[in-house]
Amino acid sequence: MYQHEKPDNMVIMMFNLAGVAAAYILLGLSLYKSVDVPLATKGFWGIGVLLLTLSLVNFVKYRFDNQARIDRINRLEEARNEKLLEDYVGDGKDDK
Repeated sequence: MYQHEKPDNMVIMMFNLAGVAAAYILLGLSLYKSVDVPLATKGFWGIGVLLLTLSLVNFVKYRFDNQARIDRINRLEEARNEKLLEDYVGDGKDDK
């Protein structure tokens, strides 16, 4: 089955996923090991990091969706222009 992603994109995505996982693990470890910080503050930081991650994922998704929409509109306009040119050139040949 054909996948729409390039193999090098998968490597980059896996590298980024590993980086995100490492960041979460290290953050969790640092929150767990810090004894001077109260549990409520640790929870607040954890919730803040999760919500920031959610916001960033949504931001990137909407950017990709917007770019896909723009690309789709451009392809439709190119196809329409191609059809108009084809009809114009084709009509001129039929008259002769």
